[in-house]
Amino acid sequence: MTSTSDLTVPRKPGLFSRLPVIHQLRQSVGLQRGMLVAGLVITGVFILTAIFAPLLAPYGFSQLRDESGRFGSQQPPSGEHLFGTTVGGYDVLSRVLWGAQTAIFVIVVAVVLSIFAGVVLGLVSGYFGGWLDRVLVVVSDAVYAFPSLLLAIVMSIVISGGRSDLIGGVLAAAISITVVFIPQYFRVIRAETVRIKAEAYVESARVLGASNSRIMFRHVLRNATRTLPLIFTLNASEAILTLAGLGFVGFGIEPTAAAEWGYDLNKALSDVTSGIWWTSLFPGLAIVLVVLGITLVGESLNDLADPRLRGRRRVAQASGLVAETSVVPGGTLVAGPGGLDGLESNATHPDTGLETRP
Repeated sequence: MTSTSDLTVPRKPGLFSRLPVIHQLRQSVGLQRGMLVAGLVITGVFILTAIFAPLLAPYGFSQLRDESGRFGSQQPPSGEHLFGTTVGGYDVLSRVLWGAQTAIFVIVVAVVLSIFAGVVLGLVSGYFGGWLDRVLVVVSDAVYAFPSLLLAIVMSIVISGGRSDLIGGVLAAAISITVVFIPQYFRVIRAETVRIKAEAYVESARVLGASNSRIMFRHVLRNATRTLPLIFTLNASEAILTLAGLGFVGFGIEPTAAAEWGYDLNKALSDVTSGIWWTSLFPGLAIVLVVLGITLVGESLNDLADPRLRGRRRVAQASGLVAETSVVPGGTLVAGPGGLDGLESNATHPDTGLETRP
């Protein structure tokens, strides 16, 4: 008989281990873990750079001179200007660091607004259906049919009215990217809402007299938003590219309003053919690294959310435990690559005193 002290009670994971990113990191293995860690490191550096840009940047994003005089135009990297200066006389390192702050602002505003609008519209459309659902689906498909950059350019012109200041430039770019992202969240939430509202527990809540608002926000919404973190990470990298595209084609902001990587790349086009590489290398490298880091995080989370990949991982982990869990009548046999190594012991089968004949 097994005593109570021999039983091993599984330990409940702590709060830190249950955090979304930490939980995914503990689940990942091999190359998948390496991709997730690399993405988290790059994304973390990007966020910290955006937060502490005023402390890290040696100069302001629109500063053209210091105590010793003007910086000079297209100055090569030196001890005073580590990344050189632009054609307009701005410090490249300062513009790159301040540009991270502009990028994180646009990501937060665009993604938060698109999540709010897309979730609300998708929830209402999928739950109530009818003519409202048909109209919203048609509008969503029409918006989704346009190229994202072209739609962002049109919306930026409409919202900004040709202004390139902080409000007319950065905020207009964020809102224009919001319009591009809303159909993605709308379609995902609507499809999940249509599926969930037919579940038995939703029907039970309706029979018990629960109101539509309670069912929508208490039962449907909580189960329809499980995939939003994956879409958020993928949209964050797309927002960086769209913002850089707006600035590159000339719909960004003036350098005196804020620093933006796409705008700096646009102004550095003529420098490339002249052998002035530093004005375009560092803004372009910043875009590539940030998009790479966020994409690695998004793809890793997407793989971990795939039930087929989770099943393969469980099988791989369980293959080494077959020997410990294989039980045959009369004893426990250890199965391994070399075959069956376990033997029945005398302690398991004591001598019964019967005569053994050859």
